[in-house]
Amino acid sequence: MADNARILSRDVEAKLVPSGDALTLPKGSPVTITHRLGGNFTVLCDKGLFRIERKDADALGETPPDTQKSSQEIPDTAPEEKTLWAILETVYDPEIPVNLVDLGLIYNLKVSPMPDGQKGFKVHVDMTLTAPGCAFGPVIAEDARTRLMEVPGIVEAEVEIVWDPPWNQDMISEKGKMELGLI
Repeated sequence: MADNARILSRDVEAKLVPSGDALTLPKGSPVTITHRLGGNFTVLCDKGLFRIERKDADALGETPPDTQKSSQEIPDTAPEEKTLWAILETVYDPEIPVNLVDLGLIYNLKVSPMPDGQKGFKVHVDMTLTAPGCAFGPVIAEDARTRLMEVPGIVEAEVEIVWDPPWNQDMISEKGKMELGLI
């Protein structure tokens, strides 16, 4: 079997690319991993192209990442913005092998204390998509939100999809353009 060819060891929930429709891929299904990006997997099988979340890595014979926040006390200081930007660099569109930050899809990131003296911090992110018709957008936004919630001190995260300004290829970082072969 080729290095990226796998047989699913159990039923696994997957999302059809690019529609985002959920489907259960049954145990024993042969799949080929086409991308390992940000811990998630894009796989090809006889039913099409699918994204399998990192929490289901074991179904592919891969080791799932430890995503549990420690049960330590919530820090009194906000996480550094560079930490949050680095987290967003681990989130990918399953069709494009460049992270959200380098694609220029993150427009705004704001960290603020929780209201009314509650412990912890909230983060708000404005992001866009490469195309308004991208049905996978809510899945990508939820992936970003979930990753931000893994950061110690973050107790609330909101990722809002916005359309202003409209995204264009000039927003891709130089690193992203290099990865895509545009320069």
